[in-house]
Amino acid sequence: MTEDTSPPRTFKGLLRWATTPPQAWGVYLLAIILVWLVSFYAGTLKPKKTPEANPPAVTSPHS
Repeated sequence: MTEDTSPPRTFKGLLRWATTPPQAWGVYLLAIILVWLVSFYAGTLKPKKTPEANPPAVTSPHS
């Protein structure tokens, strides 16, 4: 059995890996797709109808 002497993975190491040229393109594309999916999902949601949200009834002026 071999001993693994590499340091444990850290966020800084992952960030360094994700910003190197080949992986950076994939991370960028993944981020664009994720933003598109979230905005598409948010656009399909229907707003909740509440009684307070309705505008007041239009009445004729009393003069």
